[in-house]
Amino acid sequence: WSCHFQLYSVPQPQTYRPKLDFLWRILCHLEPCGPVEVDQAVKAAKSAFGHWSKMSGMERARTMIEAAHIIESRREEIAEMEVVNNGKSITEARLDVDSARLCIEYYAGLASTLAGQHVQLPGGSFAYTRREPLGVCVGIGAWNYPFQIAAWKSAPALACGNSMVFKPSPVTPVTAVMLAEIYAKAGAPEGLLNVVQGGQETGSLLCHHPDVAKLSFTGSVPTGQKIMEMASKGVKPVTLELGGKSPLLIFQDSDLENAVRGALMANFLSQGQVCSNGTRVFVQRDILPEFVEEVVKRTQAIEIGDPLLESTRMGALVSRSHLDKVLSFVDQAKKEGATVMCGGEPFVPSDPKLRGGYYMTPCVLSNCTDEMTCVKEEIFGPVMSVLSFETEEEVLQRANDTTLGLAAGVFTRDVRRAHRVVEHLKAGSCFINNYNITPVEVPFGGFKMSGIGRENGQVTIEYYTQLKTVFVEMGDVDSLF
Repeated sequence: WSCHFQLYSVPQPQTYRPKLDFLWRILCHLEPCGPVEVDQAVKAAKSAFGHWSKMSGMERARTMIEAAHIIESRREEIAEMEVVNNGKSITEARLDVDSARLCIEYYAGLASTLAGQHVQLPGGSFAYTRREPLGVCVGIGAWNYPFQIAAWKSAPALACGNSMVFKPSPVTPVTAVMLAEIYAKAGAPEGLLNVVQGGQETGSLLCHHPDVAKLSFTGSVPTGQKIMEMASKGVKPVTLELGGKSPLLIFQDSDLENAVRGALMANFLSQGQVCSNGTRVFVQRDILPEFVEEVVKRTQAIEIGDPLLESTRMGALVSRSHLDKVLSFVDQAKKEGATVMCGGEPFVPSDPKLRGGYYMTPCVLSNCTDEMTCVKEEIFGPVMSVLSFETEEEVLQRANDTTLGLAAGVFTRDVRRAHRVVEHLKAGSCFINNYNITPVEVPFGGFKMSGIGRENGQVTIEYYTQLKTVFVEMGDVDSLF
């Protein structure tokens, strides 16, 4: 199955949507955008910005709300395509589509609330501030949440009056195009959201383009560092949502059932391919045996297979090379002394058409120590590392002993301990008695090398606008000359 994406006029459905009969074959062929195409995309976005930025917040909100309605009406179609695009289960894909829709609705609601401040000054003079859009913003997405990330980046940008050029991961290129099509159908000006395809070279061209005002990237730390360096050449603001090696702290007074559920949610969503995953699971020693026993039992019961089936809870990893990388982490963990309690092996489904898929059994590692590779490095796969601890002070020191700080979680019935522990955790997104919950109303982002800026929540408006101060003199100039 082959197709080529046009750059501005988003292709009609039949141009790029494969029949599901072709699910396990080539989905499409894409040509990367070079300097000419990137320049055309940015210029088109710049032209759209001129019109879109002059509209009132209420007018922009109407277009965004219409886009959200279209997403809702096409929920199943988009979710199925996301399964084909990424390999995650249809159940999770539907939730991703819902999150995208809710994000667009949320920022549509904020679009008409953008306002500045009035400051009264002596002698009747005054000053005021204006919150103005930046211009053409660039979004660079990751492959684990393709449609959702495209919405999380475009919604606040568009609500603030910006336009956007979005580059999806070359591994999962399809559903971002569907989002661009939806915005266009909702009445957005031509070029308001452009999708360019390509890899590192295309991303570099976007970062260096003189008409790009801001960069927002989701992905690995090394790539984020390169993007930050490129942005610095033009002194462009960046939002970076990067990797994590997040701790999940389970105290002995926890509700064990909820703690087990939380640990599973912290490790096995999207085949473990989630940046915020709590893959370092610290369990207080007294409840360690009971916790491990229950986690292993639940992990072994996870249904692996055809991601389009309602019963499936774990689909395929995103690529052969990534599967091999995750499996190599399990092998390294065994060499370093960790015990594989379950999983960590290639999985071959019984369905013949799935036998070439990139499946593995979810893995629980016990007897882990802080020095092991599986504990120190981001695996980005369905591998949970379980460690034991004795005291609160000890586990806090160990939990924070990392250069990353995207997320962290704590399970305890002691409300004072919960808030005390969270205060000392060096992470941008913390959870008490739950994990990996990301409502669009709440800011998401990291500390330390896990990133800069935030996505979602009201604060993100500040990352897609610039503040202008205006001084108004109501009297005569008091000159020193």
